[in-house]
Amino acid sequence: MIVVLTALEIEHAAVRAHLTGVERHRHRAGTLFDVGTLAARPDRRVALAATGMGNITAAALTERAIAEFEPSMLMFVGVAGGLRDWLRLGDVVVATRVYGYHGGRSEDAEFLARPRAWETSHRAEQTARWLARSSGWYRPMPSADPAAVPVVHFEPVAAGDVVLNSRVSDLAHQLRRTYNDAVAIEMESAGFAVAGHLNDRVPSITVRGISDLAGGAKDQTDGEGWQQVAARNAAAFAVAVAADLEDDGKDPPGRGGPSGPPAGPGREIRATNIVNGNARSVIQTGVHHGDINIG
Repeated sequence: MIVVLTALEIEHAAVRAHLTGVERHRHRAGTLFDVGTLAARPDRRVALAATGMGNITAAALTERAIAEFEPSMLMFVGVAGGLRDWLRLGDVVVATRVYGYHGGRSEDAEFLARPRAWETSHRAEQTARWLARSSGWYRPMPSADPAAVPVVHFEPVAAGDVVLNSRVSDLAHQLRRTYNDAVAIEMESAGFAVAGHLNDRVPSITVRGISDLAGGAKDQTDGEGWQQVAARNAAAFAVAVAADLEDDGKDPPGRGGPSGPPAGPGREIRATNIVNGNARSVIQTGVHHGDINIG
């Protein structure tokens, strides 16, 4: 099971378009997930939800998704503002590192940054880099220029709770001084990453499409439809990564393996070992509840 989270409905719709057999899964606290299979990989199940904007809600709902589905991989998919002029609208950025940039100490004359950062999953990054070497993941819209294949970049991103729409604001200068290798900015991946880190380091990866260049023209580019293009490109690449990842062999929640439901606390397991002659019997499980018969 792979959990995919988005912030905006436009991002959610872009990912959902790649799923089939979608059913509604309601968490006991009311959060709704779309659970289905990848159209390109009918054996690969995905749980999809929209968190809303911001790192706080992203962290809370990532934690909830982990507890509910015990996924083998987490993905956050959506749009971002570009911090480099060489980025093109519609390009895809795979975060190699996520910066939580709001931490620091405010002095009389300066702001002293106290960075937090989370590395992306090595396994997912390697799969993404392999896929990015070809354009096979990309399917242009009928009206799109077939030669305008979006470039996939592997760079750090910055995640805070502010929409940046300026290259000369105090925040823009802070990012340039302290997080000068970040090439994109968004609002959820820090919360998403820390939730994965706190849950036995569940592997996670952030995939973002560039919808604006964070330079004052966001309203214009949004009006021209670049959010939809960026969300579609990010979703297409993320789904290709999800389809190509190694199968973790886990059954979806509520489904047992070949021998029935999985064991858990308080569940009784009865084990029987049969040996012949002078063979020795070894019990290979850690804790048993119930009878153990050796005959």
